[in-house]
Amino acid sequence: MKTGDTNINLVNSYYMLLKNLSPNIKLELIARLSESLKTTSKAKKEVSLSSLYGSWVSEESADELVDELRKARNFNRKREEL
Repeated sequence: MKTGDTNINLVNSYYMLLKNLSPNIKLELIARLSESLKTTSKAKKEVSLSSLYGSWVSEESADELVDELRKARNFNRKREEL
């Protein structure tokens, strides 16, 4: 089955499901679908890692942060008996 055939079958399935709705509900559905087409056509801004460079703001230096993280480590070598 081709992709086009699948899309037509999908459209037919939705039509069969929605054909018995009232005219007002159908118009509301059309309005919402139209609005969704307007909002999805806008290009989404991608965030790259390089754009995040320098976004961390702190009074501490990098070395101080590393030391603090190392001191906060807690190793527990106890193993649970099975």
